[in-house]
Amino acid sequence: MILDYLKNNVLVTDGAMGTYYYQKTNDYDSFSELANLNNPEIIKEIHNEYIEAGAKLIETNTFSANTFTLELSREEVKEIIVNGIKIAKAAAKGKEVFVAGSIGPITKAFINEDNKEIMEEYKFITDIFIENGIEIIVFETFSSLEYIGEITSYIKNKNKDITIITNYEIMPNGFTREGISIKGIVEEVKKLDTVDIYGFNCGVGPSHIFNLVKSLDIFYDNIAVIPNSGYPEFINNRTVYVNNPEYFADRIIEIKNLGAKIVGGCCGTTPEHIKKIVEKLNDIAPKLPTAKNEVALGKAEEIMVINEFSKKLSSGEFVLAVELDPPFDTKIQNIMEGAKICKANGVDLITVADSPMSKVRVDSVMISAKIKREIGIDAMPHICCRDKNINAIRSNVLAAHIEGIRNILAVTGDPVSSADKMDIKNVFNLNSFKLIELISQMNKDVFKEDKFKIGGALNLNVLNKDLELTRMYKKIERGATFFLTQPIYEDETIQFLSKMKRNKNIKILGGILPLVSYRNAQFINNELPGVNIPKKYLDKFGMEMTREEGEKLGIEIAVEIAKNIINYVDGIYLMTPFNRFNMIVEIINKIKAL
Repeated sequence: MILDYLKNNVLVTDGAMGTYYYQKTNDYDSFSELANLNNPEIIKEIHNEYIEAGAKLIETNTFSANTFTLELSREEVKEIIVNGIKIAKAAAKGKEVFVAGSIGPITKAFINEDNKEIMEEYKFITDIFIENGIEIIVFETFSSLEYIGEITSYIKNKNKDITIITNYEIMPNGFTREGISIKGIVEEVKKLDTVDIYGFNCGVGPSHIFNLVKSLDIFYDNIAVIPNSGYPEFINNRTVYVNNPEYFADRIIEIKNLGAKIVGGCCGTTPEHIKKIVEKLNDIAPKLPTAKNEVALGKAEEIMVINEFSKKLSSGEFVLAVELDPPFDTKIQNIMEGAKICKANGVDLITVADSPMSKVRVDSVMISAKIKREIGIDAMPHICCRDKNINAIRSNVLAAHIEGIRNILAVTGDPVSSADKMDIKNVFNLNSFKLIELISQMNKDVFKEDKFKIGGALNLNVLNKDLELTRMYKKIERGATFFLTQPIYEDETIQFLSKMKRNKNIKILGGILPLVSYRNAQFINNELPGVNIPKKYLDKFGMEMTREEGEKLGIEIAVEIAKNIINYVDGIYLMTPFNRFNMIVEIINKIKAL
């Protein structure tokens, strides 16, 4: 059994399958997993080369074998996996070599909120390994533990003797692609009694992973460290890794001395890399890794930012938030003047939208920081997932913290309109749920004692309001503590709000978008998703109304709605229509008098 082997030995795995397959065949256009059916001899040859190099564990050629990635039927995928198992077992037969079933992460082009299909796919794949006598299953190159707890419990319930290894891809900055730090991964995976061995593979070269791992307390853990050979170059549209077996093996020995029990290679490594590792392990005198000595370092004193908005909200005081629109160009006088007016009239928080309706506006974090710094009022950027990948979002969040921002509204964001799709592409690495998780993890890893308060959007105008509450609770589980609702107009929504049961620590700000004219009311009712204006309000507006008459009526309706919801919310969230700050000031003063 592999766990018994690790008590007295360092286990050397094989190296890369995919990149070495491409190198040997010059076939850069196909998944190597397809060769399990159409070229099994080359896969067996690769396994044998790694075994002859000294590897004591080989992985089946099944990393990408799932219906989502290969876009094949389950019958075809099953055939690929079964053949991959047969090839690996044939190569290891009669030798003291472990065979592990390899499972890579399953992703979709667009992230759904509840990926039951993906969990069912993992179960389908692991069932094939279990049915075919695989005793070790490796989940590798994962970026989070989203599915790990459930799928490893599923495996253990079917066969408690199967050894489960989970390896995570860490980038050079010390975080996964989903923004979880290496320490955060270790902290969470060690809570799972269904994971026997954990570790890291892919993402970085040996020196980077050495520097990251040496910060961990891994001395007593069964940990695997399986880096890439280095970083690739793109030559003639092909990914080429440096051929560096000697250097790679030297770094692996250093990693082994930190306490790693399993070592090997990922992308770019070859049998020659594995051979050099084995040679160096055999050449050095037996040496047990030593537990690291913690060195006390001086720590610069950090000045915590006082989050006045959060402090007031948490203490149970009623709060007022106002949304201001960032400009389409560099003219920021209006929004800065609006922030100044809001502060003078007792507003607690300015919120700044992130290019709503996918129309480009000035960056919400930059404007929020400028308002916070120059006007001296708490400002909260909306951060959406449409336009930035995870790295860019992390960068934005770090910049926001540096600038004294301590509140963020995490939203998925409106998709790019069909008219713009030829020139502008959605990103959507995350959705609002995953973005909340990302910021929560950064609170643990980076911000610690000076954390962000995370807000979420809440749309109670939908038909299935209970489903929307379920979404709210999911956001709470991930770290959201307060919610801003979509604009409220309907009595049905207010009635639902009055009966909502929620933890007193979870705060809700009721959204009010003042109407200003007949055309404006009709546009919002017909073209703003998630908002419905009752006929009783629409009929009050006439096409011949003057601007002053329209504003006066809009103020009356807004105050009426505020009066109807004020006992069921923890604050009011006013959206400024067309920079009409005079309306907002009058509404605020009337709300204060309620």
